[in-house]
Amino acid sequence: MSRTARRGRVAKRLAGFGTTVFTEMTVLAERHQAVNLGQGFPDRDGPLEIRELAAEDIRRGPNQYARMPGTLELTRAVADHQRRFRGLDYDPLDEITVTCGATEAIFVAIQALCDPGDEVVLFEPFYDSYRAAVAMAGAVDRCVALQGPDARLPLEALEEAISPRTRLLVLNSPHNPTGRVLEMDELEGVARLARRHDLIVLSDEVYEHLVYDDAVHRSIASLDGMRERTLVISSAGKTFSLTGWKIGWACGPPELSRAVRLVHQFATFCAPAPLQPAIARALALPNAFYRDLAASYQERRDLLCDGLREIGFGVVPPSGSYFVLADLRPLGYTDDVAFCRQLPATVGVAAIPPSAFTADTSAMRHFVRFAFCKRREVLEEGLHRLAALPRGEPILTETPA
Repeated sequence: MSRTARRGRVAKRLAGFGTTVFTEMTVLAERHQAVNLGQGFPDRDGPLEIRELAAEDIRRGPNQYARMPGTLELTRAVADHQRRFRGLDYDPLDEITVTCGATEAIFVAIQALCDPGDEVVLFEPFYDSYRAAVAMAGAVDRCVALQGPDARLPLEALEEAISPRTRLLVLNSPHNPTGRVLEMDELEGVARLARRHDLIVLSDEVYEHLVYDDAVHRSIASLDGMRERTLVISSAGKTFSLTGWKIGWACGPPELSRAVRLVHQFATFCAPAPLQPAIARALALPNAFYRDLAASYQERRDLLCDGLREIGFGVVPPSGSYFVLADLRPLGYTDDVAFCRQLPATVGVAAIPPSAFTADTSAMRHFVRFAFCKRREVLEEGLHRLAALPRGEPILTETPA
């Protein structure tokens, strides 16, 4: 037997990482023709005028490589957007890098900033790509669990998790999957620790415009002493309902931006060239667009939360993002993975088990994540089907797709 055969084909640092839960649940949804309230993509495309601009740009070209860090039209538009909404000034030439979605921005940043053995603090539950990116860098994740039904960020536990090897802290607000929007005292606490321990903060803000009720999104980069140690990540996908375009960006000081570009040039080199001018123009849409976007999602959030509550789920309405975490225990279920694997076959609805977003899977085992970035009639049909869910009966596990 060869040495390669003995050790297997996959690098050891990726042990434990298989097919993403999103792929698995989407396959089950397709197999059973289920209402897909799982993967977080809208079921309606973004503004028609923006799509028409992109179509025209594809027709007339050029359709060749773009400038590696992004077209100047788009980096200038991102700079204007950050100034307009966050009060942050970034140089379009040296401090903004356009990537193939926010996921690539996060991945290349972690590869660029972490050496093997460095430690990266993640708040649990976390978007699943974070931990995989840390592993691929040869770094070590240190997970700090958000606490209580309100998913508060525990500053004492965070300080205990920081060691001399800690290099990077990954922050996500508005948060996926809990829907928390971090409050100023939490951001100030994180900033204080980052300054004290000389940490870099990777701030994932892709849901920045999806905030509800009295919640206010603030970027940690806007706090004193944080701009120079923070990479702000966002994208067009969630804001403009164009997730398939994969246009994201990273904003940060020149030293951090150079690190991002070093890996980006060897990963994808550039984001899709003919789509970048359309996103530049989308970012310049009037404030009314952003207000209407949040209001529309808030209506759908309320529809889904009210419906789930009537069915018997435990629900805390999210203050941001487009996800709801529902407690399974009132209905007699305690295993989110088994529940979600059988749900498409049982009642014809797909959802996501949030234990996939944790290192300690027991922490989220009694929750299920539903997405409300769907048309009203789709949410209503999903709720109608969920109302037929058996009460207090075990759902058997279906063989994974």
